[in-house]
Amino acid sequence: MRYYIIAGEASGDLHASNLMKAFKEQDAQADFRYWGGDLMKEQGGTLVRHYKDTAVMGLWDVLTNLNSIKKNFKLCQEDILDYQPDVLILVDYAGFNLRMAKFAHRHNVLVYYYISPKIWAWNQKRVKKIKATVDRMFTILPFETKFFEEHGVEVQYSGNPVLDAIANRDNKDESFEDFVARNQLDNRPKVALLAGSRKGEISYNLPDMLEMVDKFPEFQFVIAGAPSFAVEEYQPFIKDKDVAVVSGQTYQLLQQARAALVTSGTATLETALLNCPQVVCYKMWGGGFTDFVAKKILIKVPYISLVNLILDKEAVLELFQKDFSLNKLERELDLLLQDSPRRNEMLADYDELHRRMGGPGSSARTASLMLEALKKDQMHA
Repeated sequence: MRYYIIAGEASGDLHASNLMKAFKEQDAQADFRYWGGDLMKEQGGTLVRHYKDTAVMGLWDVLTNLNSIKKNFKLCQEDILDYQPDVLILVDYAGFNLRMAKFAHRHNVLVYYYISPKIWAWNQKRVKKIKATVDRMFTILPFETKFFEEHGVEVQYSGNPVLDAIANRDNKDESFEDFVARNQLDNRPKVALLAGSRKGEISYNLPDMLEMVDKFPEFQFVIAGAPSFAVEEYQPFIKDKDVAVVSGQTYQLLQQARAALVTSGTATLETALLNCPQVVCYKMWGGGFTDFVAKKILIKVPYISLVNLILDKEAVLELFQKDFSLNKLERELDLLLQDSPRRNEMLADYDELHRRMGGPGSSARTASLMLEALKKDQMHA
């Protein structure tokens, strides 16, 4: 089979790469062409564009990058037609991928969507576009599956690929002493900083996270370097603060950290599944205006983190836009770093999260379901 895959950020690159690996194990003729990142590239095939060259965040970034966004749309459309894939597999990245779904459907290319865009959280009208242009949806969260079923979309739940990535991580049995020695860190307990994978996220969130460094000198703060960022690119934010950067080892850092400050997204779920207490910090362009628009107009769910959405409660504190303050962040982090009731309550909630999420094997199940669906869809084409 010929697979054209589009992933637009670090988490998509990770999960698409695991899906590609599973395809290779089940389809000896698998051929890949894709938009993604380094992890997908490791699986072979042809990388057309790297996500670090295409990702934009927020309204302002979109407005100032309209020309390059249009060029990327055109390049992708032409490339899909030239490649003539058996299926186009879209991985999250709704702004770009829903446009590609419409284009591909118009040109009779099968469209499968893996890892749903979060339309259940905002702009639920987009489900009509999905129903009209996506042949099959493969979801990774139970509440997503129910949402799409209720709207008449062809949908299957295949488990969550984060569980696969965590189960297959390197150095999962490593001791704290070996971790710090290997990364030339000191022996203080660690606070992990996960400030996002995109420039906009990092520039809006990392400076506030770094304000905590001087508040807790007995801990070493360590930035989980994003795959698309070089270590030296963090230096303008760090300046003279006592902060380390560890790249390509987010899971290894989280399993050793006492607590973490995390931007919203898949990272909140990964942090919880690695049993690291966390505070969710998310700021973006627009301040109070963006907060008003998000909460009153756009966001249709009560939480912004996957942990809280899955548990249907505020298990982890969410500091979003105008709710964010350095005092709140310091107070919550202090509780999580101690052996406090708050820390123990969060860890108990993580136990329930593990129970609801189940075990690994999602990538192989998804590949199997897609291959089975492809045979049926090609027969009826």
